[in-house]
Order: sequence, then structure tokens, then C-alpha cells
Amino acid sequence: MNLNKEYSIIFIIPFVFFMFYKPVICFLMLGTIALFYAIYSVLSLIQITKNGVENHGKILYYESDNEGYKTPIIEFQISEGKNFKGKPFLHTSSDLDKFQSYQKNINKTIKIIYDPKDPEKFVLKNNSNYFGLIILIIVGFVFCSISIGNLLGYNDIF
Repeated sequence: MNLNKEYSIIFIIPFVFFMFYKPVICFLMLGTIALFYAIYSVLSLIQITKNGVENHGKILYYESDNEGYKTPIIEFQISEGKNFKGKPFLHTSSDLDKFQSYQKNINKTIKIIYDPKDPEKFVLKNNSNYFGLIILIIVGFVFCSISIGNLLGYNDIF
């Protein structure tokens, strides 16, 4: 899920305003965004797993983001015979991933599941994507419950 710059301004302006006016609203906004993203991801994973096509892909290389987390770039062939190259739709990593080289996995064949209608949506088969989503759901619920409790006048939560 990509957020365009036009839509992110809709979130940023109220967030900055409420940082100074009522900071608890910022917690509610962050919790709501976390829950929305987690639910969207879970529903997409269920849809890909249910209606997706299982295939084999090859890890070409690993791409590092600004913080050092590595995401595999995978190439696979879709049913029309075209080759597709991209990142998995959802890939969770931990702090240990920053220090591993993963050179042994390059050119390794792995199983993937992709959406035949949209091959950009693919996931690694038998991967623990749900663990990261569970953490995100818990964080979203905690942020929302603390902020709603505070807004309702229950200031002695923590």
C-alpha cells in the first residue's frame, strides 16, 4: 500500500496541529493508521493465499533500506510466460537482518504465491508474515485504547 504525497498531507497537518493542542489525538491517529494498515495487509494476504498461484522464484539480490533492513528482490515467471521482478507485497524483518549478509541465498529458488490479477502482489510461501502484523495490531490497539480512555476521562490508566 503506497500513500501518495497528496494524501499524506491530509494526515500530517492535523497531526502537527494536535501535537500542540491535544497530543492524545496523535496517539489515536497513529493507532488507527496502524490498525488500518494491519487489517488491509491481513485481508490482502488471505486473498493472495486463497486465490493466488503458487510458483517458484529466484532471489536476485537483497535491497537495503535507509535503516539497513534487507528485502529480497525476486524474479519469477507469471502464467502468461512473462518474467516479473519485484519485492514481496509484505516482508517482515528483524534487527538481526541488518547484520546478516544473505549472500548464500542469492540465486536460490524459493516458493512464492502471487495474485494472477496483479503479479506485483506476491508473498513468500511459508513465511512468518503474520508475526509482524500481530505486533502491529497489538500496538494499534494499545495506542487506540489509551487515547480513547484518556478522551473519556480515564486519566489513571498508566
